Amino acid sequence: MYVAVKGGEKAIEQSYEALARMRRGDPAVPELSVAQIREQLPLAVARVMSEGSLYDHDLAALAIKQAGGDLLEAIFLLRAYRTTLPRLLSTVPVDTARMVIERRISATFKDLPGGQVLGATYDYTQRLLDFSLAADAGARGIEPGDAAAPPVNPLPIPPATPRVLDFLNKEGLIEEEAIPPGDPQPADLTREPLHFPADRPLRLQSLARGDEGFLLGLAYSTQRGYARNHPFAGEIRYGKVAVEVVPEELGFAIEIGDIELTECQMVNQFAGSHAEPAKFTRGYGLAFGHGERKAMAMGLVDRALRAQELDEEIGAPAQMAEFVLYHADNVEASGFVQHLKLPHYVDFQSELNLIRGLRREANAAGKPGDADVAKPSTSDQKAA
Repeated sequence: MYVAVKGGEKAIEQSYEALARMRRGDPAVPELSVAQIREQLPLAVARVMSEGSLYDHDLAALAIKQAGGDLLEAIFLLRAYRTTLPRLLSTVPVDTARMVIERRISATFKDLPGGQVLGATYDYTQRLLDFSLAADAGARGIEPGDAAAPPVNPLPIPPATPRVLDFLNKEGLIEEEAIPPGDPQPADLTREPLHFPADRPLRLQSLARGDEGFLLGLAYSTQRGYARNHPFAGEIRYGKVAVEVVPEELGFAIEIGDIELTECQMVNQFAGSHAEPAKFTRGYGLAFGHGERKAMAMGLVDRALRAQELDEEIGAPAQMAEFVLYHADNVEASGFVQHLKLPHYVDFQSELNLIRGLRREANAAGKPGDADVAKPSTSDQKAA
């Protein structure tokens, strides 16, 4: 412990109290409940669940409330809590082809079995502030618990909607994702540290937990020429998928519930050789809840990280696995950056003493100081 920070316990306790007051805000305003956050901020809850690696709407909403709306802090809280939970069973891989669709779009095929389902999206809004949302609900004749408008009955959706890329796969126009020999168990990034070279399952885990903003920037860079990538959104689907486990005493799968997922399958630049005809390549993204931007960015970065296995030249940041995966984790990144706020008195004093000593030695030797070196000469001033 630094000597200079001894005795700061009382100040830290007062900081906790100040934080609680800041989080609560004006006591005259009704307190925001966890249920309100869960129901009315679903996109924030979805991001915290995805990057926190824990599917629980209530806990994610609680973390958002505790963090005062700071989603990165909420993700940190949820990950920390996750480490305290026992692992009872491993689930059977979910089958997104059996997803109960709430939204499904394709930018590659207009007419497809099951149809395009627009669902809830900001894609077609005009991005104008809706000041009616600022009006008091009671003043508009809406009582707590009532819906603002009667629900619209959705069109019937087939119980199993085939994936769009399956059509390309049947024609042999896109690379087939074969199961590796022996179907090895993928590494678990939540229990084991990241290591390189990282295979695709490990990379996808890291991207799923990665910061949405960081991945979005990398995905944008691939579209601007910083990787050999020409993407099409083959399909984006959002809905509920059944979760199954196989208890040892039963020996067969049973359904224990369902989760909301957003899946994105990208169709990317084709590859081929003298021995194999040209085919489209794939990029894949998956996120908890409704998280289309995250899933799309993940799909683009996933494809960029496959450059080596597809024998492509690696020259862009999004193609460099160590750069991407080491810096995508916002909890680790936040810790490294924010630790600079903690006391570094001893470190700084040692460097301060060092630079003072260097300057004294330079002055004793009759050499110009830093200020004299930086100062332009008269001839330089005239030239300027």
